[in-house]
Amino acid sequence: MIMRTEREPKLRPRMHAAIEELKGLVREHYPDATFRVTRSPEDRKTVLLKPVVDVDDRDEVMDVVIDRLVALQSEQHLPIFVVPIRPRARREAIRQAMKQAAPAWRTQPPPVQP
Repeated sequence: MIMRTEREPKLRPRMHAAIEELKGLVREHYPDATFRVTRSPEDRKTVLLKPVVDVDDRDEVMDVVIDRLVALQSEQHLPIFVVPIRPRARREAIRQAMKQAAPAWRTQPPPVQP
């Protein structure tokens, strides 16, 4: 497995302050959250804040930041989005649970016709 190091993009002061503010809001509710900050692959001007939070419902994380995020987007015209993600172990556990819960016809090849 190749490990890649993701470096945070260089941000202008207003964008940096907005990112830090949103991180603070998430940390108030999820103190163990970690964060990734990247540029959008579709638009390099857009910044993605990716809080890594171990939750069942990622919408709960959005509920914490949505009001402020919309204000930053509309009032300050900052191209910023929040994309909550689960830790790798949680994602893998979900994949395994879905695989085990899948009906047999989805997990087994069809019978061979003579």
